[in-house]
Amino acid sequence: MKITILDGFAENPGDLSWDWLGEYGEFTVYDRTPADKIAERVDGCDVIITNKTPLRAELLGTLGNLKYIGLLSTGYNIVDWEWCKENGIPVCNIPSYSTDAVAQLTFALILEHTNAVAVHSSSVHDGEWAACADFCYQKTPLTELSGKTLGIIGFGNIGKAVAKIAAAFGMKVIVSTNHPAPFDGVEFADTDTLLSKSDFVSLHCPLTEKTEGMVNAEFLSKMKPTAMLINTSRGQVVNESDLAYALKNGIIAAAGLDVLSSEPPKADNPLFGLKNCHITPHIAWAGYETRLRLMEICKENMRAFANGNPINIVY
Repeated sequence: MKITILDGFAENPGDLSWDWLGEYGEFTVYDRTPADKIAERVDGCDVIITNKTPLRAELLGTLGNLKYIGLLSTGYNIVDWEWCKENGIPVCNIPSYSTDAVAQLTFALILEHTNAVAVHSSSVHDGEWAACADFCYQKTPLTELSGKTLGIIGFGNIGKAVAKIAAAFGMKVIVSTNHPAPFDGVEFADTDTLLSKSDFVSLHCPLTEKTEGMVNAEFLSKMKPTAMLINTSRGQVVNESDLAYALKNGIIAAAGLDVLSSEPPKADNPLFGLKNCHITPHIAWAGYETRLRLMEICKENMRAFANGNPINIVY
């Protein structure tokens, strides 16, 4: 088989190996593939593996040898899966590999807001503690999480993991989900109630027609002015202009984001430069252990396909 990986660098910047693919045929790994090179690089392929490089129906229809598409992600909107379903091409994703890592970064963003570790560390290294008249000082207000309320929108594996961590901090947890089911220590409520009661609102919902742009001016106006928004789901869930306005005008206190509407973002993104907006470059999934787990599931997917019983098909 001819196998092509279109954008392997993010998953494997050099600390993992693709050599296992040699068991299945000749393979080529590209760190990244620009739009004008996609057709050339997948020509004649039996297997395509992609992370964020799009594969649309008009291109897929020209690939007479195509038998399998492997994703290096859980989300699958990058592939025209409906065309693949109609034409019998399995599209296999990587489920549940990043649950703990995303939950961890969710709280890293929350704790950066409540404890301002980076701000205080920088001030110490700049000499402020050495010059201080007192044995301690604070650059920003500091906040305990115990007793605060965390609102979680979307309650899949990641949302549940976040709820467990919140409970360990002594937080109250409110959840808004289309599929409520009993879960210890959690109160279920509609989104408006959640927004009005929560000190932190964390998004863990998929990107759908309903959720795209869900966090807009109306949504933000229902949050407490002291509240923080956290998004580790998909950037398109948030209207970034509306969020920037809310942050500038005290409608909410802060935001912590690991995802933006376009990645990499445009240089004029309205959220850039706002001191009360913490942004990380889509790194929740990027820890070594998390990527290793992803690679192992990718191997399992490929092995199952080669044996005639594909798993983790997205449709």
